[in-house]
Amino acid sequence: MTYPATHARSFPDKAAVVMAGSGDSMTYRELDEGSMRLARLLHAAGLRPGDHLAVVLGNHLSFLEIYWAAMRSGLYFTPVNAYLTGSEARYVVESCEASALVVDARLAETAAALADVPLRVRLSLDGALPGYDDYATAVAGHPAEPLADEPLGAHMLYSSGSTGKPKAITRSLSGKHVSEGNEALRAWIHAVYDVTPDTVCLSPAPLYHSAPLSLCAAISSIGGTIVLMETFEAAAALDAVARHRPSHALMVPTMFIRLLRLDDATRAAADVSSLRYVIHGASPCPTSVKRSMIEWWGPVIHEYYAGSEDNGSTLIDSHEWLEHPGSVGTASPGCTVHVCDVAGHERPAGVDGVVYFETAGTPAGARHPDHPTWTTLGDVGHLDREGYLYLTDRTDYLIISGGVNISPQEVEDVLIEHPAVMDVAVFGIPDDEFGQQVKAVVQLTDPTDDHGLVTTALRDFARSRLARHKVPRSIDVIDEMPRSPAGKLYKRRLRDRYLTAP
Repeated sequence: MTYPATHARSFPDKAAVVMAGSGDSMTYRELDEGSMRLARLLHAAGLRPGDHLAVVLGNHLSFLEIYWAAMRSGLYFTPVNAYLTGSEARYVVESCEASALVVDARLAETAAALADVPLRVRLSLDGALPGYDDYATAVAGHPAEPLADEPLGAHMLYSSGSTGKPKAITRSLSGKHVSEGNEALRAWIHAVYDVTPDTVCLSPAPLYHSAPLSLCAAISSIGGTIVLMETFEAAAALDAVARHRPSHALMVPTMFIRLLRLDDATRAAADVSSLRYVIHGASPCPTSVKRSMIEWWGPVIHEYYAGSEDNGSTLIDSHEWLEHPGSVGTASPGCTVHVCDVAGHERPAGVDGVVYFETAGTPAGARHPDHPTWTTLGDVGHLDREGYLYLTDRTDYLIISGGVNISPQEVEDVLIEHPAVMDVAVFGIPDDEFGQQVKAVVQLTDPTDDHGLVTTALRDFARSRLARHKVPRSIDVIDEMPRSPAGKLYKRRLRDRYLTAP
């Protein structure tokens, strides 16, 4: 893996980052010089390899500049979800023991909650805030020259916090120079997704999440161009594709659903011919949604299954998926997938169990009781006879009603097919007779629809497609589903509202 200094010499005026909405851009020369200036500032403040730089930013033009300053200083880089409350963000900043913090001035309330955290450096982008120095002014006071030593830094990401306090996903510093980087990752991303210096990647998901950050950082290390959407909006995404002509895009199933719900005229007029790889993951994609996207955009949809723990992954392209609908693919190079029962014994093809990845070393994740190199993200699924993995649900969301196991994902995949449903979550709630009952919560395509009529129609719709015990006992309508901007459903938070209700 190379880094901006290489590309600043080869094509200094090439756009490294473009903001899809405003059109503002940053060249590779500007990216290289800005990251050197910030690295100098951090070093002058006493930060040394192994220290932590945290950021509370949305998709900002300077995000990758700050990222590369950390990478070329041997620092740990911890992005904080910009949608967290002040107290939630404070927990992450204090937990990672950050020595420096950069915030977006538009997040003034969150920044205020962090203003008294002991730090050596505290900067705000796009204007000074109380307790913070203005980023542009502070960075301009340092030379655009590389540090005498530039050891490679590393990510230190946190889990989403959907199941209690966020947990750090730690990695050791490699000891390499930043110019060496991760050659294995560069080779992998080129082989799997044909990423080259000519790549233009649309990123509508926020960079403070693992997959967007990892992909965009890898593309910028290779010399491609990142087109960042400030926030995702379906019609704006189609416009960005038409204007910026990306070859690649990273999306999540929720974005697909919103794209498919656009009116027929808007969809028919969309020019998506530049796209060659539309990569998705983060949450299960309903079969009907994925089939519709392939029919619309062609066989450019590529799915991965993985976690921030980076303990393994599966991959599948459109052609494979059409032959194995519903699968998340086969094990990627360097890992093996195992499906085991609760005692750790491997299950035969077609039988559900806990999904484990086997990889070299000791990766993060809950470990298998007998095999220390097998780790799990907590998902349930099965392999077919050809080695394709099908996910059923997470172990902690499986519904057991009257002694029968019910997959929430199966019910969600049915309800999302109804045109009245924009988004859906299904989970179990206590039941005096059966232990648990199936509960569905939906967000409507048209919020003005009569809730009573819609929920009755949805239960009838579910009865026509599901066994009786899988049909939701009740369906509630809410204004908006609690999802992160990266598409992750905060199901536990939603379920907990019902578990704690009087």
